[in-house]
Amino acid sequence: MILRYLDLNASVLKKNNISFLIKLPTIKDTWIFNCTEGCQFNIFNQSFKINNLSKIIIPNLHILNISGLLGLLSTLNLIGRIKSLHIYAPIDLKYYLDLGKKYSRTNFSYMIYIHVLKTGLIINHYSHRIYAFNYFDRYEFIIMQVEQHGTFYLNKARSNYLAPGPLYGKLKKGLSFLLPDGFIIDGYRFTDINFLGYQICLLYSYFYIRKVYENTCSSRVILFS
Repeated sequence: MILRYLDLNASVLKKNNISFLIKLPTIKDTWIFNCTEGCQFNIFNQSFKINNLSKIIIPNLHILNISGLLGLLSTLNLIGRIKSLHIYAPIDLKYYLDLGKKYSRTNFSYMIYIHVLKTGLIINHYSHRIYAFNYFDRYEFIIMQVEQHGTFYLNKARSNYLAPGPLYGKLKKGLSFLLPDGFIIDGYRFTDINFLGYQICLLYSYFYIRKVYENTCSSRVILFS
C-alpha cells in the first residue's frame, strides 16, 4: 500500500488509502493512521523526517494495519531516537509488541506509550482534536481543527490610543471590555473574521447509520480500505 500524504490545508482530498500520513500545519510533528508494510519507506519518499513522527493511530488489529509497525519501530531505534512515541490502538496491541520484541530479542531506546482507544476524545492538541467512535470492534475518527482567531488590526488599536500590553492579547481573542466611563471596547472590531477550522472524517463506509450523515454533512471524508 502507498502511504499518502494528507495536507490538512488542502481544500480537496484527492484519494483515500488504507495508510496515510498527516503533517500538521502548525507544528513539525507528523502522525500516521495505520502502519502498513513498508510505510517507513514511503515516509522518506514524501521527504519527511522520520524522527518527527510523534503519533501512530491504529483503528483495529487487522494484519494490514500493523504489518509495518515493528519494522518502523525498529528503524526509529536504529537511528538513535530518544524522544517518546505515542501509539493509539486497541488494548491487544501491547501483547503484539511484547511478542515481537521477545521474538526479535530487541528493546527500543525510546519510550513507547500505548493509549487504549475508546469512544470519545483521544487526542487533545492545542490546535487539533481527534475523536474516536467504536463500530463493530474497529474505530473511526473525526479530526477537528480548533477555531483560529482572525488577524489582529494593530494599526486600528493604535489609532484608538490602546497601549501595547496584555490588553492586545485579550482583544485578539475577541474579548470585550467595559471602561469606567461606560465606553465598551469590542474585541471583534479589532480582529478579522475567525477561521472556524476544518473537520475530516475517517470512516469505513458511507452507508450504515445516522451518525455518519450527521458527522459528514459538513466534512471532508476519507474511507479506509
